[in-house]
Amino acid sequence: MEPNPPHRPTQRKAPRPAWWLATGFGSGYLKPAPGTWGSLAGLAAWLLLVWVVRGWALPSWMLPAAPLALTLMAVWAADGVVRETGQKDPSFVVADEWAGIWIALTPLLFTGTVQPQPWSLWAARLVAPFLLFRLFDIWKPGAVDRAQHLPGGWGVVADDVLAGLLAALIAWPLDRWLVAHLKI
Repeated sequence: MEPNPPHRPTQRKAPRPAWWLATGFGSGYLKPAPGTWGSLAGLAAWLLLVWVVRGWALPSWMLPAAPLALTLMAVWAADGVVRETGQKDPSFVVADEWAGIWIALTPLLFTGTVQPQPWSLWAARLVAPFLLFRLFDIWKPGAVDRAQHLPGGWGVVADDVLAGLLAALIAWPLDRWLVAHLKI
């Protein structure tokens, strides 16, 4: 009879909803550049959210509150996946990109117009925050870089939240200018 193996603490598994959220509903598994794919999926989810809230006449406060809610859920999901895998910031975890891009896109909610706009203007209005967010997320200037050293899920998500805030600070006046000057 074999001796009992040494006792190893069992690794606590993250709940399956945490995995779905952390991986951006699977978008984090796309290659190459899962962060970019995750950001694109987050942008598409934001557009769907805006369409649902406005189309179903839901309370308008839901749209600016959504990035905060998503950020808190992303921290929870990323923390669970990080604990389960033992990896500090796995590349397939993109809930942080979703939270960051939602923050970067938030100024569009306040500078929009009720007038119909050409697709080219909408495309420019979406591309600018997306590119700014990806730039700051990859470059990680100053506090963005330091934020990723926080423990657990906060370290995974905080740098993207700050990158999203930086992108939003630039996207807001840029979007106001686009809406006022470009009638493409």
